[in-house]
Formats: sequence, structure tokens, C-alpha cells
Amino acid sequence: MNRSDIARYRLQHQQIAAGALQTVAETAAWMCAMQAQDYSMVKWAFGARLPGLTEKEIAASINAGEVIRTHLLRPTWHIVAAADVCWMLELTAPHILSSSNSRHKDLELTPALVSKTRNIIEKALSDHPFQTRQDLVSRFEQAGIDLGDNRAAHILMLAELDGLICSGPDSGNKQTYALLADRVAKPRKLHREEALVELARRYFTSHQPATLDDFIWWSGLPVRDARKAMEGIKPDFVPEEVEGQTYWISQSFSVPAAPDPGVFLLPAFDEFIISYRDRTAALTFEDHTKAVSNNGIFRPTIVVDGQVTGIWKRAVKKNKVEMEGLFFRSHTKTEREEIKSAAAGFGRFLEKEAVIDFKAI
Repeated sequence: MNRSDIARYRLQHQQIAAGALQTVAETAAWMCAMQAQDYSMVKWAFGARLPGLTEKEIAASINAGEVIRTHLLRPTWHIVAAADVCWMLELTAPHILSSSNSRHKDLELTPALVSKTRNIIEKALSDHPFQTRQDLVSRFEQAGIDLGDNRAAHILMLAELDGLICSGPDSGNKQTYALLADRVAKPRKLHREEALVELARRYFTSHQPATLDDFIWWSGLPVRDARKAMEGIKPDFVPEEVEGQTYWISQSFSVPAAPDPGVFLLPAFDEFIISYRDRTAALTFEDHTKAVSNNGIFRPTIVVDGQVTGIWKRAVKKNKVEMEGLFFRSHTKTEREEIKSAAAGFGRFLEKEAVIDFKAI
């Protein structure tokens, strides 16, 4: 196995190349968690893994509560299968809260204030099951709570980490919050040791080949917990050394007879890029700043044979989507045609005609 193989194998295990799953819930469960602060892009993250489904169909699965969008890793928004959200929160939230304690003290988010906001949220969502962010912010303001310094975002994140609220169905073009207990009636429960092993098993199965450092980055767990989780799955995984790094692959892993991942237009913040501490298997050091901004914005990427060769932009119009491919290197005529074909696939996902132009950057 070499570095190029690593990228190609990741495309396959992440269900991007030759995906075998059928539903949004299956995909979320397989991936364990998918980063989701860009809501339109995470819908395409599912679309890229479930060709044939449209944005509307994927949104319907999200709205139905088959998957949940909430803060639970690192922390930022992720989408997880509904059955997994509670055990993952119980595993990851304590460390996130401990790490955030200093910031919350600076914001004077005292236990008394947090309890007050929790009561406000619970009453609001009991009266009206689905509320937008602005709906809840208005309730805080009516109660005289100071929301300066972006306190509302922290208050709502605390409520998510506490397992009180999570994503509700869309209201027009806005996302809503709902009570987690209403969205997940029968949560799966795991003891902490079981949860550590389950998280590691899911990550390495779906993201392999990957290193322990990759898992530490992705999960946000303390190093000691990540190592313990790794120990729990070692009987089912084997190490392979590549350029001085130890990658873990499952015992059942088999090299595809003729790996040919093809060309993909992946969304912003896609797991193929963001879920690894070391991204050089697919993205060179020289091109990293073109694909990832200095403030941590992961741009939509063009991937050719497992390598990031450019980024792309889109402007969604009434009847079409206008796209632009920005290349890091020259592309062959065949590659350009395959990129156009991938763009057409994105258009079908949006149920619009797609047109794409190219230029070098």
C-alpha cells in the first residue's frame, strides 16, 4: 500500500466510489458522524454517496428524524443516525464541556443562567414542538438575557450537548430545533467502554486506512481515551506501515481487483478531507491552502483518482446551477469530460440543469 492507494481505498470505504448503501440513515450509521455546519453541503455529502437520490429526498429523511444534526464532536455540527446520537453525546459531551469551561466563564454563563435558559427552551418547545433559532433567541430576549458576544450560540450548543435539543424539520429555508426526547424515542444506550470501542470501530471501518492520530483529530477525544478505544478494536484490525506512519485496516479488508475511483465533485467539509489529521494522501501541502482557508473553511473539492486537483463553486439559479471548476493543475480532455459528467450529477441532485466552466488558479 502506498499513499495514492490510501486515498483510493478511502474513497471506497467512505462509500464515494462504488457505494453500496441505499438510505440516508444507513449512510449516517456507516460513517458514524458526518460534519454538517454547512447544511446544503452535508445534503450533497449524502447525495455523493447515494447517487440517484435528490436533495429533496435527502432533506425528507433529515426532516423525518431518521438522522439528527447536533453538536457532538470537537465540537461542531455533525449528522448522525438517530439511534446513535444519545450514546455518542454521553461519550463526547463531558470532554467538550470541560474544554469549553473557561470560555463559558468568560461569557458569564453561570449554572443558574444555563438552568434558566434550559427552562425557557424546554417550555418553548413543549408549547410549539419546532422552533427556529430566532424563535428561541426571541424568548431569551423577552426574559432579559444578554445575548452579546454570541452568547446565544453557546447557550444553544450547551442545550445540545446536554441532550435537551437537536435538529427539527426544516421550516421553509430555515432549520429548527426540537426536543431530543421527542425526536429519538428509543435511544441506544452503551456503557462508556462499549461506546469508546464502538466509536473507534465505526470510524476505522468507514474511514480506513487511517491512523490513531487521525482518529484522535476526528473524534476530539482525549488521547488516553482514543488509545483505549484503539486497543479495543485491535483484534479486528491490522497495522500497515506507509512512509513511517502506522495505518489500520480491517482484517476483512481486500484490495479491489482494479481500483478506478474516477472523478468526484465533493462538498465543502466532506469527510474525505476533513476527517484526517494528515490529509496529504489526497491533498498536497502546496495545494492545502487553496482547498482550506486560513480560518478553517473546507471548500468543495474536485477529486481525480483520489487526488484533490481543484475546487469548485456553484450559484443556484431558478432553473439551473452555474458551476465553476478552479484547477490546481492541468487536466486532460477525458478528465474534463468526467468533471462535466460529475457536474451533471450534481445538477440532477438539485433537479436543475448544471453548466460548468473551468479556469486555473
